[in-house]
Amino acid sequence: MTPETVGEQLLRAATMLQTEPVALDDQVIRDHVSSILTRREEYLELVSRHGSPLYVLDCEVLRARAERFVSAFARQLPTPPNVFYAMKSNNHPQVAATLLESGLGLDVSSGWELQRAIEQDARNIIFSGPGKTDAELAMALGYADRVTLLLDSMGELERMARLAANASTTIRCGVRLNTDPQGPWRKFGIAREELEPFITRANQCPNLALCGLQFHLSWNLSPERQAAMVRSLEPLLLSLPESQRRQLTFLDIGGGYWPEPGEWLQWAGTDQGGLIEHLNPGTTRGRQRFVVPSEPIETFAEVLCREIRTHLLPHADLQVYLEPGRWLCHPCMHLVMTVVDRKRDDLTITDAGTNAIGWERFEVDFSPVINLTDPSLEERDGEIQGCLCTPRDVWGYSCWGGDLRPGDVLLVPNQGAYTYSLRQNFIKALPEVVTLK
Repeated sequence: MTPETVGEQLLRAATMLQTEPVALDDQVIRDHVSSILTRREEYLELVSRHGSPLYVLDCEVLRARAERFVSAFARQLPTPPNVFYAMKSNNHPQVAATLLESGLGLDVSSGWELQRAIEQDARNIIFSGPGKTDAELAMALGYADRVTLLLDSMGELERMARLAANASTTIRCGVRLNTDPQGPWRKFGIAREELEPFITRANQCPNLALCGLQFHLSWNLSPERQAAMVRSLEPLLLSLPESQRRQLTFLDIGGGYWPEPGEWLQWAGTDQGGLIEHLNPGTTRGRQRFVVPSEPIETFAEVLCREIRTHLLPHADLQVYLEPGRWLCHPCMHLVMTVVDRKRDDLTITDAGTNAIGWERFEVDFSPVINLTDPSLEERDGEIQGCLCTPRDVWGYSCWGGDLRPGDVLLVPNQGAYTYSLRQNFIKALPEVVTLK
């Protein structure tokens, strides 16, 4: 590392240390806890019937989220959007089944996900992701009447062209555009300067019907980055021959929409706290929690569709495709567990380990832990750990409710996104999934 680079990094660190994160209002947490407690008896009844720990899935929440998401974008577009649920965010079959019943398609990123989508009789499937194997491409060809394949590279195009010709099958395709040529997302898609030769080559392959563009930006707490990407596509479209513009019939703007409450963080999850924790391990800020605010999905729809109407639809007759995952399933699944041991006044152990969510999430993220057995809108300090044979098995550092005792049933809400899919067969058996009626 050069001296100039060291100096730049030190300046960045100084800026981070001077930037106070936004505190999460205790009343917001209290209101959230209160909303969960309205169904307290139902959660306790599930534990009495099925035991503990449990994933609790609420399909009515999923249906309401799907209706709200689709309606937000449909109001802003001349043609209703085509919405595909990103299965990777929660791959439980009932989640996909519920969203299929709500009229959504499925976005899959592997042959394994594609097979599950086919088994659930999905008729409208987007197959995305890098590094598709020949076996996965062949599987997509086998269901060409249901699948739109998003090509990720020129090499993938060539392999698919060969496989499709050998199978005498034509498949509908799009191409992913890279949004991050220098960063960690550089593995995805093609560079924009490659688009015209990519379309030209695809058009030389009679079994590839290339008709769409896709891009994806993740962790979108506001629509600004996606809006900028849409605007940047206008000169790209205009640079294409008119015949290539006419063949484009869809624009897939991906997913990554953050749920409206925003990102809730422990002190160590903030930029400032993470840096201080690295320099001085064990530093804490007590009960303080922080938030990175996010915009409502209606704001995303209004801003993004305005940019699409202004900059793209005058040049190409495009249907908008969307791939929401986290936004849909974040509030649809909760984790319920039971206190099995109180080791100290400030340390309790539950029967659920964080293998149920797949990573040490609550060292940096924050979610309230709610005592369903002895409910209260008051918060008590005390570390709540899981039952794994590892010290990094943390559920939280406080609990909403009465003093914790063995047998108390606890609930960690809103664990529907990127938890169930990341669960691990590590030390303890995984919880059963039950559906809230």
